Amino acid sequence: MQQEKWVRKIRAGDQAAFREFYEAYAGAAIRTACAITNNREMAKDAVQETFIRVYRQIDSFNQELPFDPWFYRILTNECLRLLKRESPLSTIESVLNDPSLAEESFDQLTDLYDSIQALDDHNRIPLILKYIKGFSEKEIADILELNLNTVKSRLFKGRMRLREQLEPTRKEDKS
Repeated sequence: MQQEKWVRKIRAGDQAAFREFYEAYAGAAIRTACAITNNREMAKDAVQETFIRVYRQIDSFNQELPFDPWFYRILTNECLRLLKRESPLSTIESVLNDPSLAEESFDQLTDLYDSIQALDDHNRIPLILKYIKGFSEKEIADILELNLNTVKSRLFKGRMRLREQLEPTRKEDKS
């Protein structure tokens, strides 16, 4: 796997490998950080700090475990640290209107993303990691350092709250 090669080369001090790793992960990292923080500038700071931490802590990564949950745990923790330090200055609309961040799904599912952003962090972050990033419940538990049943409960409650928020939208669409 490419991640294993990058980890090995980065541990050996290969700057070009770190640059490749950065280029491969930066786009997804910034989209994820924007979804978590609702603030592009804060997301950029979180991503920058995440890559610095990954570079400094690469020796602590256990290569017997998958790389992505380790990386996204660092990113999520960094986003949460910045959110605690500062209040968000913008909403998801600024992210949705930024073409450099837009993916097809962002343009097509604005209502869903607005509803996700309205959820509290306990429900919103697991939903983002599961349905946007595609992590398993076990990986989310590892990333957020939570019990697996807690993650399942938060996902269930988050889906229920989303359904409640989207129900008026569905009824309007039928009219």
